[in-house]
Amino acid sequence: MNYYAVFDVGGSAIKYSLMDSEGHFFEKNSVTTPKDGIDSFINVIDSVVKELQNSCVLSGVTLSLPGAVDVESGFIKGTTAIPYIHGPNIKELIQERTALPVELENDANCAGLAEGWIGAAKGINDYICIVIGTGIGGALVLDKKVRRGSNLFGGEFGYMILEDYLNQPIGETWSSLAATWGLVKQVAKRKNMDPYMLDGLTVFNMADEGDLEVQDEIDKFIKRLAVGIYNLQYIIDPEKILIGGAISKREGFIDRINEKLKVMKPNEHCVDIQIHPCKFGNDSNLVGALYHFLQRNQNLLTNKPC
Repeated sequence: MNYYAVFDVGGSAIKYSLMDSEGHFFEKNSVTTPKDGIDSFINVIDSVVKELQNSCVLSGVTLSLPGAVDVESGFIKGTTAIPYIHGPNIKELIQERTALPVELENDANCAGLAEGWIGAAKGINDYICIVIGTGIGGALVLDKKVRRGSNLFGGEFGYMILEDYLNQPIGETWSSLAATWGLVKQVAKRKNMDPYMLDGLTVFNMADEGDLEVQDEIDKFIKRLAVGIYNLQYIIDPEKILIGGAISKREGFIDRINEKLKVMKPNEHCVDIQIHPCKFGNDSNLVGALYHFLQRNQNLLTNKPC
């Protein structure tokens, strides 16, 4: 059995785990994401790798990262909450420090890969994984391969323009209206509140307590999600559409979207569009990062037992 140091890098924390080639977890922990620059970041990764090597011979290091990750070059394009990862070659820096094979992948793509490997899309050739959080991201998988696009923006479903585009240059995107932060902003506007005094959980609690205005905004939010999903079905026509993110675990959430999709059929001959929950929650990026490494490094795999 081979063992790997697997990292999920976020704006506030870096989750990490020792995993084997079948996706089993042996150790799991997290550290605070450094704020002061790339040197501190590399030091943290190297320190964790050395810690794991005290009990196990590692076959590689793999990371889930935000941004437009170029898996070939090792550079990360775009902008994220971790500015210093954009510019240096992260892959080369970690390889030089750890003397181990290293792979990088975008966090949403990792979530999608996890589902296709041992999750809700196992055995499916073509599927979409939509991740709803502060924004909307996701992964587009066709013929069991992540499609990144020529500019590495494949799966960035949240950039779709949804409303109010006639009287302004761009209009409102799917993320701005149908991500969790979009819902919070709409509720805050309706209630004349500071959006920074709210979050998604508070908004749903207000609805549960009988606030009719908030209930109405949540209904609009669900419909906007359904519209985006409807469009993606007819653009890509995948075998399966999966929904992830913390909000997807809320009881009845996916059922409500499916109810909207059911009544949106123009006629009886149209596709029955239905979404399904992702299997993995907070561990999805770790599982997917590992699978990404395994896909790209079959020739490096040798048995190195702990």
